[in-house]
Amino acid sequence: MTIERVATNSQSQLMLSQIMQSESQLNKTQAQVTSGKVATDYAGIGDKTAVLEATRSLSERTTAYQSATTTASNQVDLQNTQLSSLSDLANTLRDDITTAVANNDGSSLMTDAQSVMDQLTQVLNTKDANGNYIYGGDNNNVPPVTATSLSDLTSLSNVSQAFQNGAKTNSVMVADGQSVQVGVLASDIGTQMMQTLKDIADYVNTNGSLTTDMTSAQSNFLSGEIQSATDAGTQINAVAATNGNNYQSLQNALTNQTSMSTTYQGFVSDLENVDMATAITNLNQDQVALQAAMEVTSQLGQISLLNYLPATGTVA
Repeated sequence: MTIERVATNSQSQLMLSQIMQSESQLNKTQAQVTSGKVATDYAGIGDKTAVLEATRSLSERTTAYQSATTTASNQVDLQNTQLSSLSDLANTLRDDITTAVANNDGSSLMTDAQSVMDQLTQVLNTKDANGNYIYGGDNNNVPPVTATSLSDLTSLSNVSQAFQNGAKTNSVMVADGQSVQVGVLASDIGTQMMQTLKDIADYVNTNGSLTTDMTSAQSNFLSGEIQSATDAGTQINAVAATNGNNYQSLQNALTNQTSMSTTYQGFVSDLENVDMATAITNLNQDQVALQAAMEVTSQLGQISLLNYLPATGTVA
């Protein structure tokens, strides 16, 4: 009679099942430690998948808002610098006219006026990094100012003809349903200064050049233009104040976006990232469990009834 092992088929099957479960759990924890993620597919995330994807979508949208707001903020900051320069330019024009009247000498005024015109046109025709005209509004693919010289101004029947910018300023979305104006139109900041320059150029074109010894009529005319230049500075400063408020709104939006982005990213991390310390502990435990299951299975395969039968002596 053949003596079989004590282990039964059911016991072997049970231990093999335990080994497979231990291997599966070990593979899972190894993947978590390697990737840092709870799972690499939606099945592993389970019923949290919908929440995870919704939060991830919100995080991506907030990041897009951040990018657009940062670009807009940089543009508004540039506009603030240029508006300050234009305000100084208006003051320069006023001072040039005032000096001509005070000294009764207008011989250099037209040269000074052309210099102001050159600087004004250069600023108003500034392009952004994409090649669009900053002060063009919704018509930003063409120079917003077409008149580049005093003679150009004298050929116009109305100063408004010197501008070809759009009628609508640009805005940026900073949150769902919330936008901030970022654009400034060339005509909104340049019309009054252009008007002052056109008035002077038209007067000289009609009445003759200003000389070192101006007539009373010339002096009286220029005295009136001092207020016009002052009004140009006031117009620019009003736009600059609005631009400053828009910049602050953009900065506030960036603060909110950063806070929301941090919140969303933290929530996503909580859902899909593992606690590495816990994952490593689980990995060690799973390795021990698999090793134990394999050792027990190996021992079961070696058990025989011979191990339990008493030794028999020889009968004389």
